[in-house]
Amino acid sequence: MSAADTTVSDEIAQLRVRQGGGGWRHDARSVGVVWRRELIAFWRNRTRILIAFIQPLLYLFVLGTGLSVVIPSPGDFNYRTFMFPGVLALAVLFPSLFSAGTIVFDREFGFMREMLVAPIRRGTIVVGKCLGGATVAALQGSLLLVFAGLVGVPYDVVLFAQLILMLLLLSFALVAFGVMAAARVQSFQSFQAVLQIAVFPMLFLSGAMFPLHGLPTWLQVLTRLDPITYAVDPMRRAVFAHLDVPQELRNDLDPGVTWFGWHVPTALELLIVLLMGLVMLGIGIKRFRALD
Repeated sequence: MSAADTTVSDEIAQLRVRQGGGGWRHDARSVGVVWRRELIAFWRNRTRILIAFIQPLLYLFVLGTGLSVVIPSPGDFNYRTFMFPGVLALAVLFPSLFSAGTIVFDREFGFMREMLVAPIRRGTIVVGKCLGGATVAALQGSLLLVFAGLVGVPYDVVLFAQLILMLLLLSFALVAFGVMAAARVQSFQSFQAVLQIAVFPMLFLSGAMFPLHGLPTWLQVLTRLDPITYAVDPMRRAVFAHLDVPQELRNDLDPGVTWFGWHVPTALELLIVLLMGLVMLGIGIKRFRALD
């Protein structure tokens, strides 16, 4: 058992002793225990941080540089600037789903049983897992902001605050999706297979790597059904709001999401991400309560 698990086991033991209190404070403490475990495990696994950090950098500087040569842009605009919000989404994608996948791992190797038999509501375990996983993923994604200046994105406090909040919201929805899937599968290998089938289509259909302008009708429909689209688009809009680019180029690379010609506002896009996260969280809680 890891040091993080030992720490949480001690906290669970204290919860057993204090089970007579109950109520929302008891639930909040239970959520806090699981949230802390996620942060402790993240901080002590430096290899995981490094691996999750390398892949987005490869997309940004290798794939982005290659596409900059293939896709002509007027003036000195760099295509990597366009890709930056999409790479931020990629940076939180895998950490979020990996965090959710630890539920399957813990269930296979026994630690989850300690939490399941603790005198706490199972829903608090799921909520703590989602909040902890979202915090960890958003922290990892925020590290990429260090490289913003290298791809033409200005170092702006307001812009970074907006991007971090959007990353946190996206991470929450992704962890909730992963928890919902993890409650159904019995092995970590099966969980990985499910994610590979679902994750890469969602990533590439979100407009993370290419503009949503001038697409065929069938592809436009798929991008509108992709929940990640409604997180990538507000992040790109925030970045372009801080760039001095021609309006024609802005219209091509940052057209926004439209429904039957109506331009979806940023607030509604973020609300969609939040609601989808809450719905998937509710389904995950329901499935988690049925676990043996």
